[in-house]
Amino acid sequence: MNKVNLADKLALFSSHWDPKVVARYNDNDVMVAKFQGEFPFHKHDDTDDFFLVLEGEVILDREGEESLVMGPGELCVVPKGVVHRPRSETEACVMQIEITGEPNTGDSGVPPAAKDFI
Repeated sequence: MNKVNLADKLALFSSHWDPKVVARYNDNDVMVAKFQGEFPFHKHDDTDDFFLVLEGEVILDREGEESLVMGPGELCVVPKGVVHRPRSETEACVMQIEITGEPNTGDSGVPPAAKDFI
């Protein structure tokens, strides 16, 4: 067992839309990422998508629904099959949880991030 300092992990990289794995549990990756700009609309057919905003503001666009605006300490779970797009006008730091091996880009056609372990 090791403790993980999320701020220290976030300080190790500057890339956007490039989640980094900081821990694993029950076949899930716990990741931190930096968001800026728009991610493509996509969905995950077999798994929910978890977002917890650590710093900044994230707008979560959902197909056919009003966008959610999330600030530090707020989270959202996007149910599997729901088309969505996270975006952020200025840099935001986020914690995400996904099943190990799940492409972060879903069905968007964009090559997925490597999800390096840091």
